[in-house]
Amino acid sequence: MEDFQDQSDESSRSEGSCDAGKCRLRAFNTYRTLLFGIAYRMLGNVSDAEDLLQETYIRWQQVAEREIRAPRAFLVTIISRLCLNHLQSARARREEYFGEWLPEPLLTEAEGDPGALAEVDDSLSFAFLVLLERLTPLERAVFLLREVFEYEYPEISEILGESEANCRQLLRRGRQHVGENRPRFQTSPQQRERLMKEFLRATAGGDLQGLLQLLSSDAALHSDGGGKGPALPTLILGADKVARAVLGGWRKFVPRNLVTRLASMNGELGAIGYADGKPFSVVSLEIAGGRIRGVYLVTNPEKLAGLPVLSAGGV
Repeated sequence: MEDFQDQSDESSRSEGSCDAGKCRLRAFNTYRTLLFGIAYRMLGNVSDAEDLLQETYIRWQQVAEREIRAPRAFLVTIISRLCLNHLQSARARREEYFGEWLPEPLLTEAEGDPGALAEVDDSLSFAFLVLLERLTPLERAVFLLREVFEYEYPEISEILGESEANCRQLLRRGRQHVGENRPRFQTSPQQRERLMKEFLRATAGGDLQGLLQLLSSDAALHSDGGGKGPALPTLILGADKVARAVLGGWRKFVPRNLVTRLASMNGELGAIGYADGKPFSVVSLEIAGGRIRGVYLVTNPEKLAGLPVLSAGGV
């Protein structure tokens, strides 16, 4: 889709500046980054977010001009409601999902196109997106619109078609489920890189004691193979169990020719494992107090299909 420079609501709709189709496309591109940012955080899936972005554009082109007071608010309303409908239909599928469900990894390299994100922050992290799975679709929508995108209650009410009172109640419940557990630890890029490299080195070397020194006592291993890639069917808790599970999985499932590359994944440093040049796994770490509190491992090939292949010079 062609991109245009950002323009205000008024200028994008001014008479004579462009024909109706071009004006709509220009307005859509102005807010495309915001729309994708909402959709990915709502769904945790890149391809689904892109599909709903396309559906939003189609509906945007079809709506009558008299129905649009403010393009930004109208577009956010369309994609938010599409995401709600999608989440409500996806809940049953996720309940039947084999093992733990994790978000689809999102490459957020500065030089790449991370799906045109509105902002790269901790609300993209695996740890945060996994917490959001505790919420109902409406709770998730209200929580994200208020806590991440900083919409006011009257705006959220209009976007979702819910009363302000209900939105406040939904946010209160969302905060109870997520707010107290939301990661709030600040980790420097240097510390995150050091821990990631030490984790990968200890894992590849079969160093149990080395891993234990990196993990916090309440460490957790989250793995998602979707029944198609190597993963544990349940959540693993505790440093000793996590370390042994990581080493056991490495010995049993990891190809001998695995090549690992560090990359910015979901706004944080992650590691992509390649086998025969194709993505085999993604590892992301949650850091707290200088130790690894969460290990997130995705091996479901369907969730890795959007990542780049390994070229001769790197990724």
